[in-house]
Amino acid sequence: MTRVNRILLLLAMIALLGWATGAQDEPIKIGVVDMEQALNSTEQGKAAREELSRKQREAEAEVQPLAERFRVLQEELKGKKYVLSDEALFEKQVELAELQNRIDNKIKELQGQLKIDQGRLEAPLRAKLLEIVEEIGKSQGFTVILARGTALYTREAIDMTDEVVARFDRKS
Repeated sequence: MTRVNRILLLLAMIALLGWATGAQDEPIKIGVVDMEQALNSTEQGKAAREELSRKQREAEAEVQPLAERFRVLQEELKGKKYVLSDEALFEKQVELAELQNRIDNKIKELQGQLKIDQGRLEAPLRAKLLEIVEEIGKSQGFTVILARGTALYTREAIDMTDEVVARFDRKS
């Protein structure tokens, strides 16, 4: 969703809330939660982030030998460029191109796997965070709770991220 569409949606939602709650005597109570900060601040979120970092280091270690071999072949080609026959030079260039393709494919494969792992690790945590936000919203009488990225401006007083993190860690 583009930024303009988000802004229009947010304005429409605020207008609707104002109209809907205008007939009631209850004041409008708005909260804001930074879901990324909350996810990264919980103990389980920190553990997930550490596991993802470990997997990324393993992926980098898997690609490193190929990258080193590519670098060595490239240096070898530079050094022997003028001594090799046209056919041998062409073969080395083909070998270098094939190795580059293998490296690119391996990187794409590993990035895809990291993305899957990130989703697998973070999805249950996000679901729990949303449950806690909903629980806080109902128990404390919030009219609406927005994600930090959807609001253009918020006062720190309505940010409830720390409370969400504290409840999440207590429940876990």
